[in-house]
Amino acid sequence: MAWWELLLAVVAALLLLVLAYGIGIAVRRRLLERNGGVFELSHRVRDTKPGRGWIIGIGRYSGDAQLEWFRIFSLSPKPKRVWRRVELSYVSSRSPEGIEELVLYPESLIVTCEVNGELIDLAMDQQTLIGFQAWLESRPIRSNWTVF
Repeated sequence: MAWWELLLAVVAALLLLVLAYGIGIAVRRRLLERNGGVFELSHRVRDTKPGRGWIIGIGRYSGDAQLEWFRIFSLSPKPKRVWRRVELSYVSSRSPEGIEELVLYPESLIVTCEVNGELIDLAMDQQTLIGFQAWLESRPIRSNWTVF
């Protein structure tokens, strides 16, 4: 086998792998959408440097109880992060600044939330933010009543 034939076979195999990966991403997204609509949701996983640490992804409300976040380029059917609605509260929102404008989805707003005393940053568009706030406000009110 000549060297160029081997090179051609390697390139063809790599192209097939890239194609299979792309099909896998599309199938995964369809499967996630089957259980309810998904929306563009980015999450800041590291906040050591201003404007850095963002990973684009998709979000999905799971039942009435939690928000699931999936990495966009992962093949895993399981969410990377899950936030329970009763532990999540809206703090503020702002427009992206500097490099954030380049790494986030277009028209994104950065939303700061508190989860069990820890601040997290999410990025979503204005319409998604309205739905997110309504979802948070419609949660059951915690009570400390004792049933006798």
